[in-house]
Amino acid sequence: MWLVGLGVILVLLKLAGFGFVAGWPWWVVLAPFALAAVWWKFADGTGMTQRAAMRREDEKAAKRREAQFESLGLRAPRPGSGANPPPKQERSSRSDN
Repeated sequence: MWLVGLGVILVLLKLAGFGFVAGWPWWVVLAPFALAAVWWKFADGTGMTQRAAMRREDEKAAKRREAQFESLGLRAPRPGSGANPPPKQERSSRSDN
C-alpha cells in the first residue's frame, strides 16, 4: 500500500512541476504503481494475504470468546487445554529380572 501512496505523491509532484521530480521521466514516476501490482500478484499467489486475513479472524474470535466467558463470570480456558485432558499413564511397578 505504501507503494501506491508513493506513486500518488510522485505523480502530484510531477504534475505540479515541483522540485527534482519535475525533471524525472514519466516511467520513473509511474514505477511504484507497477511495483505495487507485482507485489499484490506475488502476495495473492503465495497465499500471504489469505493467511493474514485468517489470523486476524482467529484473533477476533478469541477476543469474542474471552469476552463471553468474562460476561458469564467464568474463567477463560487456557490456550491448548482441551475439554477432556488425556489421562495420565501410570508406570508399571513390575520389574523384569
